[in-house]
Amino acid sequence: MAQQALNSATDPKSPDYLNFTKGLQPLVEAGLLAQAIIRAPSGLWKKLDHQTQKNLRIALISTRTIKPYFNNWLLFSAIVEAALYLIGEDWDKVRIDYALRQHEQWYKGDGIYGDGPSFQWDYYNSFVIHPMLVDMLRIMAPVSQDWDKLSKNVMNRASRYAVILERMISPEGTFPAIGRSLTYRFGVFHLLAQMALLHQLPKKITPAQVRCALTAVIRRIVEAPGTFDPKGWLKIGFCGHQPNMGEPYISTGSLYLCSVALLPLGLPPKDEFWAAPPEGWTSQKLWSGQNMDADHAI
Repeated sequence: MAQQALNSATDPKSPDYLNFTKGLQPLVEAGLLAQAIIRAPSGLWKKLDHQTQKNLRIALISTRTIKPYFNNWLLFSAIVEAALYLIGEDWDKVRIDYALRQHEQWYKGDGIYGDGPSFQWDYYNSFVIHPMLVDMLRIMAPVSQDWDKLSKNVMNRASRYAVILERMISPEGTFPAIGRSLTYRFGVFHLLAQMALLHQLPKKITPAQVRCALTAVIRRIVEAPGTFDPKGWLKIGFCGHQPNMGEPYISTGSLYLCSVALLPLGLPPKDEFWAAPPEGWTSQKLWSGQNMDADHAI
């Protein structure tokens, strides 16, 4: 289905051809598409027919006409170039290097980046910033010694932020409703799910406790009354149907960014993430009086 969708989305003659150049928002969608290609090159790129591959190349390159905002949007431009590198197309090293250098300047400490020069208290470190830095550098680090050196810091910071995310899940499976884009629901835990998929969880949290914590959050949200319309589509909201939370860039399609929390589905059934016995997560252990080591910044 994804391959068929890419065929229709990138074919200028198709009634389902997507907008890659008009306005600013297409850069976001193109960046997310590029990230998907980087994550699943065999399933989403290599199995496409020649014409669809050609159309997809043209579509991604066309987004270069869009000037990104001076914030996390630099990563959308950069990851498009990383995907072009991966598929053997001419790519722009400067767009990648610029995004990486700026995020180094915007790093605030203890696993947290600014969304641009200023800190914003939301979940964009998990929605976009850490996941894209990690995915880009997984394939681009060998290209440059500077990028290879940076990748070690990026993974160390991502590991710390994964700890923070896991600790923010309450014993009841809730988490603080802070900042914009909360209609992405449990997409808040994008990075935590990604680190589980990559077997990069820090030693202080086990795959089993992450599985149980994410399951509790997902159930808490999807079982809320009003989450789905009569046809089974997600409705705008955080916990149920809350249309006032729909920001100008939010559409029904946007809501499915929540699916990034399901990344561990890419692990085989025998992986520890699935096979290990259930285990309480950090807040459950702490609030039940279990003796645990203190938390520390990096």
